Amino acid sequence: MLRTKITISSTLILSLICIELQAQEIIPTTSGNASGSGGSASYTIGQVVYTTNNGANGSVAQGIQQPYEISVVSGVDETESINLILSAYPNPTTDILTLKIESSATQSIQVMSYQLYDISGKLLENKKIDGSETSIAMSKLEPSIYFLKVTDNNKSVKTFKIIKN
Repeated sequence: MLRTKITISSTLILSLICIELQAQEIIPTTSGNASGSGGSASYTIGQVVYTTNNGANGSVAQGIQQPYEISVVSGVDETESINLILSAYPNPTTDILTLKIESSATQSIQVMSYQLYDISGKLLENKKIDGSETSIAMSKLEPSIYFLKVTDNNKSVKTFKIIKN
């Protein structure tokens, strides 16, 4: 009798533990590791997103292949004497893209502007930059690849490739 109670109790406890176990919902098609001068990342193709972490410079979805591209399409060598740090984030974006410019005391942000182009080269937006952080509305644009060109006195400083999800 006691042995039967122990067996039933053990089976019940084991069943409850097994119910709480979770595993992958799919079989990924491929995975790997990528590394370069900027760091390294592991990736898996075929998994679904289950959590997203946001930060000041972007976001990352754990457990999925990251469609994260940061690329500078062009730069001008003549601007090496200008102390500028430009960044556009989050990339990829869905709603608001932030253009952040840090410049030296001698360089004025007030003479800078940005142009937003679609993948075919059509100019969508051309605005003056009025501060160190500029918000660019992307929510009304279709998911695609866009180019954000930053100019200083009509000279190209940097062009970003932006992915809109």
